[in-house]
Amino acid sequence: MRIWDIHPGYLDRSRLLGEHRELHGLASIHLHNKKGYAAHPETKRWREHLGALAVRHGWLVAELALRGYRHHSPLPIPPNPAHWPPYLDAPSAQITLLRAKYAGQSQGRIPLPEHPQQAWAQHKYSILARDPNAYRDIGKRLVNARHEDLAPLLDELTDLMRHPPSAGGVLNAVEHMWGHVRKHATPEEKQHAQTSPAARLACTQRLAQVQHETYLWHSTALSEMRFWLDFYAETSDTSHRTH
Repeated sequence: MRIWDIHPGYLDRSRLLGEHRELHGLASIHLHNKKGYAAHPETKRWREHLGALAVRHGWLVAELALRGYRHHSPLPIPPNPAHWPPYLDAPSAQITLLRAKYAGQSQGRIPLPEHPQQAWAQHKYSILARDPNAYRDIGKRLVNARHEDLAPLLDELTDLMRHPPSAGGVLNAVEHMWGHVRKHATPEEKQHAQTSPAARLACTQRLAQVQHETYLWHSTALSEMRFWLDFYAETSDTSHRTH
């Protein structure tokens, strides 16, 4: 049993589907007080962090949808990004583990980064949505640094990803990504993209794939922002129902 901490875009098909299946199993252990795997390290580390586990599930579902899978197994736990468990393995160690497993095989949607600049390009819009200051600081640091190490940067980026973006930050990231592919959109697609942020992101996802915009296709935000749009829409609906 393994629940990864790195972005699910790095997972190949079998590991993406496998984590989704195992996450449901882990949640069932906690929700129904099952004894099987109760002593497993993954089970223990998520025991007090089921809200964060639901966030992880949302990221998996968004990644599955981007790759063309339909999802029919909602998790009966409300997502709460406020409290995350400690890592069993550092995120950089998880990338190293996948690198060994992927030897001679196809990887996930996002290729495993070979150098800091590549890792930053993959995460930059996710970080922009969360912390514009960190976005600027890391970008400047990588431009000026000659000997930035990959492992500490991967750990730093994964830590930042555990902070929820603001609603405005999500919209900003979606707009930046849309700007990459807008030139490829038909007039009808441009009109549809203006109807809602979700429509804009859906158009962006489709165009990134069909136009082979690899810079955007390899972005963590391309799938992740789908979850956060839904998260804030649900939060808004709940707030309206209670007032």
